[in-house]
Amino acid sequence: MKKSIKLISFVYVLVLVSAFTVRDGGYKIGDVVEDFSLKNIDGKTVSLSDYKNSKGVIVVFTCNTCPYAVMYEDRIMDLNTKYATKGFPVVAIMPNNPEAKQGDSYEAMKERAKEKGFKFPYLMDEGQKIYPKFGATKTPHVFILQKKDGLHVVEYIGAIDNNYQDASAVTIKYVEEAVDAMLTGKEVFEKETKAIGCSIKV
Repeated sequence: MKKSIKLISFVYVLVLVSAFTVRDGGYKIGDVVEDFSLKNIDGKTVSLSDYKNSKGVIVVFTCNTCPYAVMYEDRIMDLNTKYATKGFPVVAIMPNNPEAKQGDSYEAMKERAKEKGFKFPYLMDEGQKIYPKFGATKTPHVFILQKKDGLHVVEYIGAIDNNYQDASAVTIKYVEEAVDAMLTGKEVFEKETKAIGCSIKV
């Protein structure tokens, strides 16, 4: 019985550590992001350079299967609704290896996007080439890029807000505060937070 309790406790700790792991590579605040081209759920290719008239882009690494990502889907949709018309559209990227997570296959992505009514691109990181460049480690993991002299510069990295379990209990909306600051020409106060979610499956 004691062994079972110890095992359960150990597994619980592993889950918590995995959910709160800090990133240690990829783009940093102030870095210029290279252009990328990925396949969207409509079969067309979407590139960062397509957003010539935007003020920036909210890049969200997310997926179908992670419970954290699912809990944030509506909030990601709300971000796009609020900020796309202001020049900061959402671009969602699915970074998992679909062979490791069949629920994150291209067909499953299309089904999920249709079911939820996504109004933003939902791109497949085929071959898992893009997420390592960003240094994304979780789903969801947000990178806010601001357009400066025609280049996309990283201005925020991390979580969407401070309560993944309950949107109504959120007290700090990290992404909204960052984008609002950029839109008013102010410095982003909190530039980096810990992304909380499932580890990216390779």
